[in-house]
Amino acid sequence: MLLEISDLVVAYGRIQALHGISLTVSEGEVVTLIGANGAGKSTTMRAISGLRPVSRGSIRFDGQDLTHVRADLRVVRGISQAPEGRGIFPGMTVMENLEMGTYARRDRGNFRADLDRVFGLFPRLQERRTQVAGTMSGGEQQMLTIGRALMARPRLLLLDEPSMGLAPKLIQQIFSIIREINTQGTTVLLVEQNAQQALSVADRAYILETGSIVKEGTGRELLGDPAIKEAYLGVA
Repeated sequence: MLLEISDLVVAYGRIQALHGISLTVSEGEVVTLIGANGAGKSTTMRAISGLRPVSRGSIRFDGQDLTHVRADLRVVRGISQAPEGRGIFPGMTVMENLEMGTYARRDRGNFRADLDRVFGLFPRLQERRTQVAGTMSGGEQQMLTIGRALMARPRLLLLDEPSMGLAPKLIQQIFSIIREINTQGTTVLLVEQNAQQALSVADRAYILETGSIVKEGTGRELLGDPAIKEAYLGVA
């Protein structure tokens, strides 16, 4: 098991955001977390990447306990996140942003190969490599966010709301690229409000409601579940 979360509790002051959730991600999978705003999806991602302290429970990655390991050391171990809201460095160029993705890597000898991989997935970034990132469109910035995360050469890529604010045509493109990233060998944990697209790309999925996992299954099973259709897909 690549990632194993057991009985995870995360609180903001006295308010519990996660109520003892447990989930797993096997190597080579795409797993998605579906839920409404405030369900605890992004909190789960921040806990995995080390940006949010854990009140109780454990996070294990490739057999090692990471529950209280610093965020930068989790990147070294092989976890990289493309955060919600993109979080690029707006005053830096595309190339400088991509170079920042390698900061925690101990081996930088394959920088060119990794750059070629990112440019292969996102040709637009190669075209705009000298452009200041803050002047790019929202879709281009999302590509840069994912590309920067890939430059860390992660074994597990955390994608937090990659389709947020994008036009429908671009959303389809982003999910096609997520499939390709996974085909290339990177395991993906995806948080996404666009349930239709997320379940279509996912091997397995978990449904989060108010900090608790209420249902799990394959992407195909949940796409066909009447309750899921009504709650998240807009189908009565």
